[in-house]
Amino acid sequence: MRRYVEGVEADQLECEIRRYSTAGIHVRWPAKGTEEYNRWFTCTLKHTEGLFIVTSFLRHPSAQPPSGQQDYRSWSSISDTEILITTVTMGMKTQTPSVKAKLGSQQKFHCQFAIDHKGPNVTVEWHWQNRGERTRLFSHASRSGQTKGTGVGLRSLADGDASYTLQYSKMSSEGTYICSVSVLPLFASLDISMHIEEPPRVSLNVAPILSLQEGEEQKVTCEAESYYPLDVEIVWYQQDPTVSGQRVGSPLPKVLQNVLLSSHKHNSDKTYSLSAFFYLEASLGISGRQFTCSVSHKSLRVPIKKSFILNVEEPTSWFFYLSVGLIIVLLLVILVVMLPNLNSEKAILRTN
Repeated sequence: MRRYVEGVEADQLECEIRRYSTAGIHVRWPAKGTEEYNRWFTCTLKHTEGLFIVTSFLRHPSAQPPSGQQDYRSWSSISDTEILITTVTMGMKTQTPSVKAKLGSQQKFHCQFAIDHKGPNVTVEWHWQNRGERTRLFSHASRSGQTKGTGVGLRSLADGDASYTLQYSKMSSEGTYICSVSVLPLFASLDISMHIEEPPRVSLNVAPILSLQEGEEQKVTCEAESYYPLDVEIVWYQQDPTVSGQRVGSPLPKVLQNVLLSSHKHNSDKTYSLSAFFYLEASLGISGRQFTCSVSHKSLRVPIKKSFILNVEEPTSWFFYLSVGLIIVLLLVILVVMLPNLNSEKAILRTN
């Protein structure tokens, strides 16, 4: 056990010791110098931050069989001052008690075990369980050499490494993966929970710089696509881009209140999509402002942000078009009036 928790401080561990029932099965433990009978305990160590779980069997030898059934329920109580000397006979450890996987990724569920004697009659199995459904993925019996299923390397298994490899993660891969090791009369198992977390792809329907004329209206959409699980948060806000990088004394971004959300879209791969949009009416007062869409999801350590800057131009007035038109008409009139005079002057020059 000390090898399994090397380098870990005591305050980082949660320890639980329980009596273990062999359910009436009496098998002499095949270790040198052992007594005929044993009293069994389990010791479970959990890292407070979920980095690993260790389960070990503790053996307290006894020359006398317990009264009644071979079961802890028939044992006398242990007083507070009583000291029981035990030895660790078998241990299991996983460094992946909880796994978060992206779709299509390969995952390795860590499971390691050790037994206090050589050549044990050990059976190793992996099961997948979800919503009442249970499926055996792999099994190996050392005595018969029979192996069923794939995912565990037999060479590594001989050294106590029973880690299981999931080649391709799908939505249907979610659930609990159970690594179990059996050496009669002991049976131990470790549960590894596996959850799919697919981060969203975020995009805007406008360019990084959006140019509009004053009074013009534009529908602006932020799309979060192909995420899982369902919950996602989309927030639109605006701010002055010149102070967006400042932390002290800069005004806080203003959250937009006129944002509408679409209904959740169910994609063919069982992921979800959602869009948040608003109608932007251009005015000179908000020209140069930066509009940002921030998307938060449990698969993301920090939100994904997409931004654009609004550039508002003054509309060209009708007076400008009228002035240009009058100038063009005047030039045409002058050209029509002067053209005959130019032709007559050319004719006089030719006769001379």
